[in-house]
Amino acid sequence: MEIQNHMMLWNHASFNIFDIRRVVVQAGQTLRPYVLPASVFIMSVRGSAQIILDETSHNTRRFQIFHAGKGSILNVEAGQEEFEYYCVYYKAKLSLPAHSELAALAERLRPFHVTYSLIPAEPVILYRCLTDMHKEWSKAEALGHLRAKSLLFQFITEVLNQMQTQGVRSQKRDLAAQIITIIQSRFAEAITLELLSENLNYSVPHLSSYFKSRTGLSPIDYLIKVRIEKTAALLLETDATLKEIASSVGYQDPYYLGRLFKKYKGVSPSHFRAEHRATQREDSPSTTMRLSIGPPNPLSYTVVDDNDYQRVGNGEDELYMYRGSRPPITAVLLLSFMLLISACGTEATGNSSSGAAENATTPTNTKQGQAAGTTTAEQPQTKTVSTVTGDIEVPLQPKRIVAGEYLGSLIALGVTPVGTSSHHIANPYLHDALKDVEDLGDGNGNLEKIAAMEPDLIIMDDMYAEMNEQLTKIAPTVIIPYASFKTVHEEVSYFGELLGKQEEANAWLADYDRRTAAAKERVLQVIPADSTFSILEYMGKDISTVGANYGKGGPVIYNVLGFKPPAEVIAELTDPGWASLSTEVLPKYAGDYIVLTTDNQTMEDLKADPIWGGLDAVKNDHVYIWGADRSWYWDPIAILTQTEELADWLVETKN
Repeated sequence: MEIQNHMMLWNHASFNIFDIRRVVVQAGQTLRPYVLPASVFIMSVRGSAQIILDETSHNTRRFQIFHAGKGSILNVEAGQEEFEYYCVYYKAKLSLPAHSELAALAERLRPFHVTYSLIPAEPVILYRCLTDMHKEWSKAEALGHLRAKSLLFQFITEVLNQMQTQGVRSQKRDLAAQIITIIQSRFAEAITLELLSENLNYSVPHLSSYFKSRTGLSPIDYLIKVRIEKTAALLLETDATLKEIASSVGYQDPYYLGRLFKKYKGVSPSHFRAEHRATQREDSPSTTMRLSIGPPNPLSYTVVDDNDYQRVGNGEDELYMYRGSRPPITAVLLLSFMLLISACGTEATGNSSSGAAENATTPTNTKQGQAAGTTTAEQPQTKTVSTVTGDIEVPLQPKRIVAGEYLGSLIALGVTPVGTSSHHIANPYLHDALKDVEDLGDGNGNLEKIAAMEPDLIIMDDMYAEMNEQLTKIAPTVIIPYASFKTVHEEVSYFGELLGKQEEANAWLADYDRRTAAAKERVLQVIPADSTFSILEYMGKDISTVGANYGKGGPVIYNVLGFKPPAEVIAELTDPGWASLSTEVLPKYAGDYIVLTTDNQTMEDLKADPIWGGLDAVKNDHVYIWGADRSWYWDPIAILTQTEELADWLVETKN
C-alpha cells in the first residue's frame, strides 16, 4: 500500500459513522454470508476464527484488523472457542471541492474501499480507542456520536501509523511496552491491575511479575510515576491550579495529589514551581527541559494506595507566579565590554601567525576517509549510526556513558557506565562491576540526574518515549527497541560495533561459546537429551510457566542447553510464551525437571503438598529452586552465569 498517499487522502476526507457493533460468535458457529452495507473496520479481540472477505480466507488471531469496502461479502466461522470482534461501518468521500490530481489518486487507490488486514505491533491503543468509540456510539445522543466520530479518526490515524512502521517494528510487541502504552495514554483514568489484566489477556500475577522484571517497578508504581511527572510538567508549563491539575492527571482530591507530590519531589507544588521557574530564568540547561517521567525516589504502591482518595478538601496550594525581570544595565555593559575585548584578542591572534588557522584542530565530522599523513588530532572523533529515531552522531570512544538498559552487554565489553537505573544496580550478576556506578533511579533513571552527569553518550530502550525525547537534548542518545536482539551473539556484536569494541565483543563471545558448550556437554553426559523441562514461578498462591523469552531460566534451558517442555504445551509456550496455571492442571505442564522461581517455598513444602508432591520431578528431587532476585535477569552475563549454575545442578542430580 502507498501509505503516504492513503494518509493524504484521509486528510482530505469527510466521513460519517453508519454503525458500530460488538459481535460475539459462539464456538463452532458460522455466520451466514453478509453483504457489507458500508465500508468497515473489523478488529478481533478474543478467540480465533476464519474470516472470509470476498472469498479470501484469513485465519484470524487476536487483535487482527481488517478493512473492506461497501459491497464486499463477509463470512465468519468461529473456531473451537467463542470469537468476539468489533466492526465500525462508515461512509467516506473526498471533501469538495477536490483537486483533480487528488481525485485521480483517490480513484486509483480507493482508500475507503480497498481490502487489507493488519496485525498491529501495538494493539492496545487501537483496542481502547475502539471500545471507547463503541461506548460513545451506544449512548445514542448527539454528543456521544460526535465523540465516536472523533475517536474513529484517531483510530484510522493510528492504523495508518502502524501500517507505516510495521516493516520496521514487525516483531511482537513486548508485554511491558503494552502496559506502558496503556498507562501513558490513559493515566488520567482509574487504572487497576485488574483492568490491565482484562485488556491484555494476562493474569494479574504474571503481568505484575513480568513488568517489574523489565522495569524495576510494579505497574501501579509506574502509574504514580507518570502522574507525578505530568503534574510537574503542568506546574512549569501552565498557570493551572493544583485542583485543575489533579483532575487532569487522575486524582479527585488535590490535597492528596499535593501530599504525594511533596513526598516524591521533596517540595510542595508551589515551591517546585517557584524554584524551577527561578532556575529557568538563569538558563540552566538541566531544568529548562521538560521533566522526565521518573521521580528521584522509588514509589511503592504497597505504601500509597494510588486510588485511595481519603481526604476531602480543595488542598489548594498557594501557587505564586515568578515575575520576570530584566538584567541590570551594568551587567549588560560589562558583558558587551568583555565580548569586545575577546573579539579584539581573537583578531590579534589571527594576524600574528598566518599558519595558526591551518594547524588548528577542526570540528569533527562523520567522514571516515582521511588523507594519508593526517595527525591524530585531525581524525574523525564521531561516527554516524542509524537508529529507530534516525541517523545520529556518536563519539568514536565515549567516556561517560549513561545506560538505562543493555548493561550486560556493556559490562561484557569492559565498558562501565557512569550511571544506570536501580534495577540494574540490583542485578546480582553485575553487582561487582557496578559497585561504583551512580544509581539514577527507577525505570530508566531520572532525567535531571542524567543531565547532571554530563554524559557523552546515552543508551536506552524504547520503554520511556517521553523521557527519550528529552535525553537527546543532553547527549547523543541511541534508542534500541526492546526485544530487537534475538540472541546473545546479536546483542553483544551490536554494542561492539557501536562502541568500537569489536575485538572485545569477538573475544567475549568466543569465551561465551566455549563455556556454554562445555556446560551443555557436561549436562548431556548425565541427562538424556529427550528429557522434558518446565520453567515455573510459584508466588503466593499463583503459578505460571514460561517459555524461552521470559527469563527465569527459560533462555538457558530451552535455547542454550536445547531441552524442550512437555510435548502437549510446546505450542502454548511458543506463542504466547507463558501460561497461568491452577494446581489442578499443573501435572500437564510439569516436565521431568523443574526450574522453579519462588520466594517462599522449599522442597519440603512441595513434597508435603498433595499435588506438587505427586509430580515426578518433586519425587525425584529434580527441582531447582531459586529466588526472583536471580531468576528474573536474562542479559548476556546473567545467561552465561545461569547456564553454568544450572549445569552444575543437573550434574549433581546424578551424583
